[in-house]
Amino acid sequence: MSEQEAEEMLLEMKEKAEFMVDLAYSSIIYDNRDLAEEVYELEEFIDDLNERFQRLAIQDVRNDQLDVDEAMAMIQLAICSEMIADSARAISDIQLRDVELHPIIKESILESDEVFVREKIAPSSVLRDKKLGDIELASKTGMWIIAIKRGGRWLYEVEKDTVLREGDVVLARGVREGMAHFSALASGGDQEI
Repeated sequence: MSEQEAEEMLLEMKEKAEFMVDLAYSSIIYDNRDLAEEVYELEEFIDDLNERFQRLAIQDVRNDQLDVDEAMAMIQLAICSEMIADSARAISDIQLRDVELHPIIKESILESDEVFVREKIAPSSVLRDKKLGDIELASKTGMWIIAIKRGGRWLYEVEKDTVLREGDVVLARGVREGMAHFSALASGGDQEI
């Protein structure tokens, strides 16, 4: 495994694990089983990627391409990402088991500095048919889209070239102050980003 491959695999595990935490909390806030099930699927992906990564690191040690201490450090980073993914799965398990949350728990999630918003892109939305990279949503609203539900499937690899479509259900994360403006943009209430 090359140094670049190792970096890419570790980064992918880290980013997916962080995203899973967002999805897991969102599944609770929005009472959404689809999001919780997506967390389960991602957790299995992380498990597989972690196992593959560890095997490659051990193989590199055997082939004298990697020092044992370096391999141990890299494997520990991968295990940490897997532990975060496992925790996200445990959070989403609350949703899948239909556990009724105490109102204080839900309120504490909603009162955090970072908020989650779920909106549908309306036909009159200024965001419709726009690339995320072109509209600079995060810098202008303080909200960034972390997932899109399109055609019954969640897309969680949202990038600057991703185009928003009418009917997309978007999950966004950001600062509380940007929530109302983002919602108005998605619904067509505001036409100026």
